[in-house]
Amino acid sequence: MLYKNEQRYRKYFKIIAGVDEAGRGPLAGPVIVAAVILNPDLRIEGLNDSKKLTEKKREELYKLITKHALDWKVVSVPSNKIDKINILQATLLGMEKAVLKLKLKPDICLIDGNKIPKKIENFSEAIIKGDGKLASIAAASIVAKVTRDRLMRKLHKKYPNYNFMKNKGYPTKEHLEAIAEYGITRYHRKSYRPIREFINSNK
Repeated sequence: MLYKNEQRYRKYFKIIAGVDEAGRGPLAGPVIVAAVILNPDLRIEGLNDSKKLTEKKREELYKLITKHALDWKVVSVPSNKIDKINILQATLLGMEKAVLKLKLKPDICLIDGNKIPKKIENFSEAIIKGDGKLASIAAASIVAKVTRDRLMRKLHKKYPNYNFMKNKGYPTKEHLEAIAEYGITRYHRKSYRPIREFINSNK
């Protein structure tokens, strides 16, 4: 269905880039943005919104996407940048950078969500819940999610008290309790309310 939905764009555009992010909601870690240009002659079965797939399936699809895509790029925007410009602007900046770093120039970028970065607005379309509708956006969502999850597993080794391997930086009860007990790391987003409240209460 996702490939079928994309056919209406392929009638008019040769090079299509799907763009999506992972990690807008977590209290720790970067937001990761991926731009993927799928090969229209090679269908990857099982593409879907990354949130609807198991971790094992995402890893399998990540290998296929990165192997067979005509081009793909990933951009990481760190927590200190998120704090400086806010998560929306950080996400848009990541999208802009990911697209502009592609070796192939897309005829159109299909972006998950309802916002388009300024520098690529002339050749982009925003699609709400696009990661569950279009193959290219689904591929980008998988690449972004797998990249971020791998990064958070690395951070877990450095900061095991927070169990980033399991919560990936999201505000779970366990994560919030760890913050209360051990404080915050340099990877925590100080502009996010639970972190901001913790900092203020410990002044």
